[in-house]
Amino acid sequence: EPDVTIVSGLKDMVVFEGDDVTFRCQVSHENARDVEWKLQDVALQNNEMNEISVEKGKIHTLTLKKVTEQDIGTIAFRVGPHTSTA
Repeated sequence: EPDVTIVSGLKDMVVFEGDDVTFRCQVSHENARDVEWKLQDVALQNNEMNEISVEKGKIHTLTLKKVTEQDIGTIAFRVGPHTSTA
């Protein structure tokens, strides 16, 4: 299994309450395993408020829907030992 690294990290975002926001992180290899998204050290799951997907095999995206004040904080994307935060 190749060592998957982060090619393009997360960018800080400013959004208004009630809006959606999307974070993108590009990795070096397709079909990366051991991938995790976190908000304030809490692991995020794919559900009606969080949309987690992969575009073109290497671009991992997280969309937080209808954000509230409670969503303020650090978003972290981790693949293996590599992490990017915004």
